[in-house]
Amino acid sequence: MFSKFLLTLTVLMLIVAQPIASQVSHVSWTAILKKNVSASGNVDYRELLKDRTALDAYLQLLSVNPPKDNWTVNEQKAYWINAYNAFTIKLILQNYPVKSIKSIGGFFKSPWDVEFINIDGTAYTLNHIEHEILRKEFDDPRIHFAIVCASRSCPNLRNEAFDASRLDTQLDEQATAFINDISKNKIFTDEIEISKIFDWFKNDFTANKTLIEFLNKYSKTKINPKASVSYLSYDWSLNE
Repeated sequence: MFSKFLLTLTVLMLIVAQPIASQVSHVSWTAILKKNVSASGNVDYRELLKDRTALDAYLQLLSVNPPKDNWTVNEQKAYWINAYNAFTIKLILQNYPVKSIKSIGGFFKSPWDVEFINIDGTAYTLNHIEHEILRKEFDDPRIHFAIVCASRSCPNLRNEAFDASRLDTQLDEQATAFINDISKNKIFTDEIEISKIFDWFKNDFTANKTLIEFLNKYSKTKINPKASVSYLSYDWSLNE
């Protein structure tokens, strides 16, 4: 109980101290993640339910501090990655217990098209953040290893916030971890079975090189350029 109170108090103090005109601080998001996400990316949603006040305070911090024109590219990119992940957690908690994020949203609307995000008075969906902002404005395929859709086949949720000052290092680490995770990808020299992410967003990974050239930048096993390629089925069960 005391730790929950302390976490909430820390988040609220950070909001009060946050200069509105500057880059938003994600320290409180790191505190939430460290407490509720394992090093391997498993999320303890039951414990997170106890920290909803702290999470809502962080989301409010994001809502009233949208990116400004004078922010650097990495400051903006880190903001939107953290926003995507934090609001995804909120969506799960609003519907918990749930076996899969795909169970949310109803028959005619996917969970990624639910307008439940408010930033500076504008309604957003997860799809808008991913496709219209992160993918379109930043053109960085590593983003796919940083944003997490609360599913087992997704990249592991990093248990710290993405930070502009070391964002490139964090994104490279996410790419390396995901590509070499044998539960997500099975990579051999002459044959690879890889995540559907590389199929769904193939153009993002092949804009300036082949898919295998992209993979070889991070893969511990070097892949033959003519290796056979197939895609693994996607496990949408909750990443808990």
